[in-house]
Amino acid sequence: MDENLIYLDHNATTPLDEEAFEALRPYLMESFGNAASRQHALGQRSAQAVAKAREQVAEALGADAREIVWTSGATEANNLAIKGVSGSPAYKKRHLVTVCTEHKAVLDPFAALEEDGFEVTRLRVDGEGLLDTAEFEAALREDTLLVSVMHANNEIGVLHPLETIGSLCKERGVLFHTDATQAVGKEPIDVEALGIDLLSLSAHKFHGPKGVGALYVRRRGPRVRCRPLLDGGGHERGYRSGTLNVPGIVGLAVALQKSLRVRDEEQARIRGQRDRFEADLLSAVEGTHVNGNHAQRLASTSNIYFEGTDADSLLSRVPELCASSSAACTSAQLQPSYVLAALGHDAKRLRGSLRFSLGRDTSEAELERALQLLQVAVAAERSEGPRPLCPS
Repeated sequence: MDENLIYLDHNATTPLDEEAFEALRPYLMESFGNAASRQHALGQRSAQAVAKAREQVAEALGADAREIVWTSGATEANNLAIKGVSGSPAYKKRHLVTVCTEHKAVLDPFAALEEDGFEVTRLRVDGEGLLDTAEFEAALREDTLLVSVMHANNEIGVLHPLETIGSLCKERGVLFHTDATQAVGKEPIDVEALGIDLLSLSAHKFHGPKGVGALYVRRRGPRVRCRPLLDGGGHERGYRSGTLNVPGIVGLAVALQKSLRVRDEEQARIRGQRDRFEADLLSAVEGTHVNGNHAQRLASTSNIYFEGTDADSLLSRVPELCASSSAACTSAQLQPSYVLAALGHDAKRLRGSLRFSLGRDTSEAELERALQLLQVAVAAERSEGPRPLCPS
């Protein structure tokens, strides 16, 4: 990475771990066989690598290897879980429950199912992004088929009470899916202890390669039925047809194992860095506020509102800093964060918020430099006004 850049956008993606790269590299070059071509040595070698990776991922989740389905990432895994269960002829129920602050990869499949005649309940959160478990329980009905609640929010880092949600779902005979994309490798996860029936993950969020992920699908207690999204060969026990991304799968498993080895030490260090960065930023720059709950969140995540600023304009003043605004320029308009809107914040706060997400390689020196740059940029933004960014 360019040494002049300060990368504080690890919730978006993480750099590929060197151990993961060295592990996957041979399957790009020498051992390039198709894992479905088991009649010859190269295919067998790839199939063995996939089987080993499946065991490793299953062990990390407290699952069985037969419950791991490879996908292209968490978006596909979410779609397979939500649309797959809802489309299975094994189920007749037509009511679904989710939360309004979920990732679009969850909200959009639910919206599509709504158009197909399903009824969807979207639960609200409070001003800190927390889910009310009493409201959640009240939303469950006799005809509720599936609940989808993310483990950790990608914008504000808030953690939802999965154990409570899983227990309530089990009591009511409701299937429980969680988008654990931001939490895998950072938070302890045991699908049995948490009562999870389906779980989505993506390698590039924990220093694995892009373009590969997985879906956990429970085999017993209950056995989850899931209709495939893709037909054409019956790969992955019929769940997901297509030639497997062997290098990506190997890299995913190694990166996950590495993340679990260093998790406790790294998350404690990152949490300390984030807390100091927030405290210094709030002290040095007047009119700054933390969005979301301060305690129940990922160690890596800090979402900050800078009064009197436009986040995209602010970032343009600090080209060295890689962070995320809570708004995105489309071809015609500025779309503010629906997550922050769900917390009840006004348009000014939505426009003036930035997400900083720290990672394994974040240093104190980088954070000190980011603080200095932000002080100057915020002062300039407030005195000069926002820069034009989205041409009409």
